[in-house]
Amino acid sequence: MNRPLVPAGIVGVGSYVPPKVLTNFDLEKMVETSDEWIRTRSGISERRIAEQEVASSDLAMNAARPALERAGVAPADLDLIVVATVSPDMLYPATACLVQDRLGAHHAAAFDLEAGCTGFIYALVMAAQTINTGAYRNVLVIGAEVLSKFLDWSDRTTCVLLGDGAGAAVLQPVDGDRGMLSFVLGSLGSGGDALKIPAGGSRMPTTEETARDHLHCTRMNGQEVFKFAVKAIEDACRIVVERAGLSLEDVSLVVPHQANIRIIDAAAKRLGIAKERFVSNVDRYGNTSTASIPIALDEAVQQGRVNPGDLLVLVGFGAGLTWGAAALRW
Repeated sequence: MNRPLVPAGIVGVGSYVPPKVLTNFDLEKMVETSDEWIRTRSGISERRIAEQEVASSDLAMNAARPALERAGVAPADLDLIVVATVSPDMLYPATACLVQDRLGAHHAAAFDLEAGCTGFIYALVMAAQTINTGAYRNVLVIGAEVLSKFLDWSDRTTCVLLGDGAGAAVLQPVDGDRGMLSFVLGSLGSGGDALKIPAGGSRMPTTEETARDHLHCTRMNGQEVFKFAVKAIEDACRIVVERAGLSLEDVSLVVPHQANIRIIDAAAKRLGIAKERFVSNVDRYGNTSTASIPIALDEAVQQGRVNPGDLLVLVGFGAGLTWGAAALRW
């Protein structure tokens, strides 16, 4: 394993979910489904839904503040802000720029990154490399989503799965063997049709017809995504652990993208890692896309499940299709 010139590690995490809870029993009154149907197929019991006036940048701010406070970093000291999202406030300016302004991080560069639900992993790797090269010292990475605004609430295959939230991490140079040890990023563009929002871009601009036909809402081939996801988690975990010069037995905790409990359980079985070593909160929040990994990481840290010296693997998959993982020494 070749360590970078300047090792980069996470020094503070934070998360935020909207207060409004939408349970499976609530959904029974909205669409043809049932609590049992949802739980047996996804493990989800409830999710959080943002109010109509709340945007991704609002959730991002609420996750960023505790992350900065725990890291002991003032907004004015930030060098870079990266927001991973598939539900930005608008096409432009970038949601990261809106966060930069509201935080008062006036010395920071800012940009958005879009890699589906794997976006937080991609953003984490990009951020770490700016520290590895010595270009920056204080970087804020956020995953933030208001996916509820991009759902067809008559489509039970998607509306029961997704929720809103945000998670954030502050990265800095770290000493010793701490920080990011290895990473892998990948994509399978040929599978892009399996998970997408068809309209709203330059290929299919907004019209009355696209709005009427719900083409600005999430479309998913669940079976294809499931098969891809299980293999992606297994492959990515094995690759990053091997690149770190370690073994799966060395892994203290796996923090996966929270899409479906069946995906997490299947990946754990294929990896031979006990389910107890996987962080899971999908039952309470559903799939929050780019926000799911940092929310789960923050909860694990606050619950005392993460200790200095622990080897963590953060792993995700999503629209694109994309996949990726990072091995970190806490």
